[in-house]
Amino acid sequence: MVLRYLVLGLLTLRPMTGYDLKRAFDSSVRHFWAADRSQLYRTLAAIVDAGLAEVEVVPQESYPDRKVHTITDAGRAALRDWLGSPLEAEDSREPFLGRLFFADQVDDAEVAALLAARRAQAEETLAALTAEEERVAAVLAGGGPDADRVRGTRGLALRLATLRHGLAHARTELAWLAETEREVLA
Repeated sequence: MVLRYLVLGLLTLRPMTGYDLKRAFDSSVRHFWAADRSQLYRTLAAIVDAGLAEVEVVPQESYPDRKVHTITDAGRAALRDWLGSPLEAEDSREPFLGRLFFADQVDDAEVAALLAARRAQAEETLAALTAEEERVAAVLAGGGPDADRVRGTRGLALRLATLRHGLAHARTELAWLAETEREVLA
């Protein structure tokens, strides 16, 4: 259900094709919500069916027609309603923590490998988010159409806040992993 509202939110930035949406999703909200291309396309279709977005078919020569999605007034109202609704309880699912919880069933080398694999994931996440932070800074410094898409400084501040959350989480994860390795493998 949340994916529907994330897609509506992205459509408030500009009209998009499914391809544009996937690129926008991956470069903006992916650090806190994962969705593959098929999920995004299904969600787009459901949003259109519900009257929350409209599709304009743009013919192209030598290529398939482009289907450009635009949020409707009903879609904007649904997004605003969701933004104002009470927060849902979040069920945490951490497969890694499930493994770590029962890792006393394996030897130290396997525990070390598990922690090392998680460290590699956290380092990869940190690198990707740092690169995104640098990309956003470059766009803002250079101006142009991408910078103009951000609606005012509040919109930018809110989008950057989610990016900083991801960065803080990755850094905290790395510090926690180091502490856990010292305690468990000492």
